[in-house]
Amino acid sequence: MQQINPFGEGFAQEIDRYDWDETIRAVDSTTEADVRRVLAKAATGRTQLTPEDFMCLISEAADPFLEQMAAMAQAATRRRFGKTMSLYIPMYVSNACTNKCVYCGFNHDNPFTRTTLTLDQVKAECEAIKKLAPFDNILIVSGEYPALCGVDYLEKVLGVCRPYFNNMTIEVQPMRTEWYERLTHAGLNGVICFQETYHREAYKKYHPRGMKSHFEWRLNGFDRMGRAGVHKIGLGVLIGLEDWRADMAMLARHLRYLQKHYWRTRYSVNFPRMRPSESGYQPNVVLTDRELVRLTLAFRIFDSDVDISYSTREAPAFRDGMMTLGVTSMSAGSQTEPGGYASTPDALEQFEVSDDRTPAQVVEAIRNHGLEPVFKDWDAIFD
Repeated sequence: MQQINPFGEGFAQEIDRYDWDETIRAVDSTTEADVRRVLAKAATGRTQLTPEDFMCLISEAADPFLEQMAAMAQAATRRRFGKTMSLYIPMYVSNACTNKCVYCGFNHDNPFTRTTLTLDQVKAECEAIKKLAPFDNILIVSGEYPALCGVDYLEKVLGVCRPYFNNMTIEVQPMRTEWYERLTHAGLNGVICFQETYHREAYKKYHPRGMKSHFEWRLNGFDRMGRAGVHKIGLGVLIGLEDWRADMAMLARHLRYLQKHYWRTRYSVNFPRMRPSESGYQPNVVLTDRELVRLTLAFRIFDSDVDISYSTREAPAFRDGMMTLGVTSMSAGSQTEPGGYASTPDALEQFEVSDDRTPAQVVEAIRNHGLEPVFKDWDAIFD
């Protein structure tokens, strides 16, 4: 009798084809000749790069080619996205969470006040955001607490936000296919989910309790989004947990898998480096600024269509420096606690921001780099 996987089918059933340690060895063994070969292949534009090609570009052997990679990444970005920078703003609706992620400020065991916004408070947040700047792209974020912030609550939140924003994305707990599909009918355009790490064994160490402890349920969530017809899917890992090179190689493999199976969907990637949180957790791995530059350039050369996003986790000068080198969307004016725009709440933040500039200041920086800030890329007329 065939055994049924309780967490569904998807990339989690394929990831074990790739050995973690062998992936690291492959990156470490890259030579400058390998890098030249991959860059020459990318320059022709005739053949899509493979995840193995991408691994060459994130290696130390690629460091001497950083200037060449920057020029190629910039050209690829201009061809696909023009001289634009898309802007979005996150709105945290709840910091309640049933998970016990050891690195997160929302950890269930952290003894802090938990807040879940009422619909009236959500409306007040929308109005306060609109006073900050003409944002039309909003990212709705909550802790993973299905009893409080499940599909029913999120559907109502989307209903409140829809008159204010034409492009709505959520970053919440992974859900069933039919629930994603239900939310698309309520105006949902995109879903962001960070796998945190693709290391199957280490994953349990960081997520000991709660629904998030189920590696396969989370990883196959991207397949459920694709089956539900979600317009845009965002991927990412939390850099600071395991070897970033192996995690990013796995993410590149995951992206190619999703593009093959759900080719109508748009994709975005984010490279969040761990920031201080109420948990006090210290990262195991540090990704330097230069390594993050190399990673960003490599990903743009690897895929010219993917949206590369930088959040306010990164410092102003660093974000400004990457504006013309592959990054295509940024958050601005972020508050990471529920109710942070309409009031000054005493609520738990998920992490500290590094770029605390106002949206107007971010817009000025974008224009100073010869780019056009874009607040809107979707209109209700196309719904």
